[in-house]
Order: sequence, then structure tokens, then C-alpha cells
Amino acid sequence: MTIDPATFAAILAMAFVTIMTRLSGLVIHRFATIGDRQKRILEAIPPAVLMAVIAPTAFATGLAETIACGLTALAALRLPMLASLTIGVVAVALLRGGGL
Repeated sequence: MTIDPATFAAILAMAFVTIMTRLSGLVIHRFATIGDRQKRILEAIPPAVLMAVIAPTAFATGLAETIACGLTALAALRLPMLASLTIGVVAVALLRGGGL
């Protein structure tokens, strides 16, 4: 197996940026105060990212995936991220098993 240097460099760069993003959040959190409005905005980011990631799949695949995406979106409005993802995975598994 050979490793393409450009691919390896891209993976390292993405890892570095991810780590720095997480660390900068910890550093900024020490010096900044977050109000209620900012807290609500930050809490809305994970469901928005989830929808941005799974929406293309919902419309490019079958009916089971589309229904599961809708259920996941509804669950994400009220439930934590892990619970929403679990509902989506279970729904698509059950719907695929049902022949949709």
C-alpha cells in the first residue's frame, strides 16, 4: 500500500485545523461571557449541521432514507444529537427491512 503525499498532507492539515478549532474554543471560553441569546444560537448549530449533512442523502436515495431524514429532523428539534441520530438510524433500518 502506498500513501499519496498530497492526500497525507491534506489529512494532516485537516486534523490540525480541527484540533486548533477545538482548542481555540476552550481559550475563548475563558475570556468571553456568553449570554442567553448566544447560548441559544450555539445550541442550534449541531442540528443545523446534522441537517446539512444528511439532507442530500435524503433526496438522492430511496423512500426509507427520506422518511428517516424527516424523523431525524423532527427529533433534532427537541432531543439531544445522539438521540436524534439513533432515531434516524433505527428508522432507516426498520424501513429498509420493511421493503421500502
